[in-house]
Amino acid sequence: MRQNGPMSILEPSTKGKLLLATPPLEDPNFDRTVILVLEHNEGGAVGVVLNRPTMEVDLDGLDDWVEIVSPPVVVFSGGPVAHEALIAVGRADVRTEEAWSVISGDIGTVDLSVSPTDAAPLVTGLRIFRGYSGWGPHQLDGELAAGAWMVFSAETDDPFTTDPTALWRSVLRRQGGRTAWIADAPDDLSAN
Repeated sequence: MRQNGPMSILEPSTKGKLLLATPPLEDPNFDRTVILVLEHNEGGAVGVVLNRPTMEVDLDGLDDWVEIVSPPVVVFSGGPVAHEALIAVGRADVRTEEAWSVISGDIGTVDLSVSPTDAAPLVTGLRIFRGYSGWGPHQLDGELAAGAWMVFSAETDDPFTTDPTALWRSVLRRQGGRTAWIADAPDDLSAN
């Protein structure tokens, strides 16, 4: 709920959380997506779509990074903004602060200009995204208030799942109760 006057975020930040699109989200860019929120503050929000693998497998100049990408070993579509941008999300117990920006726990964004051995000698998960999902100041807050997204805690393996296309349904199912029922909603709600 917002107060009159200057807009401010009254809900906690969703940084490090999962956003699941409610069915059916009218924007085809986000229908049944699972987004890991990388940042959410007064200036807006940024995240990457975790369940949209592409067929792209080669990234010029990043061969060392591609070798440690979690299966499936492809680039993921992070969202509709800045398709030329590459964002890496990784998990490691030991990492250098110069190459990592912590999202939550041992998950963070990784600077791909650093060699993998210098950035994190013990990477246990890595995903590379082309593009990202972005929201201007208070835009995501408005979408959350309108019920366009469900917000859930992320599990450590979510960004690196070996079955990304099933992630939307599996996150819903693990919530239990009535929320889990949404996982069984048909892709075409008119067929219900």
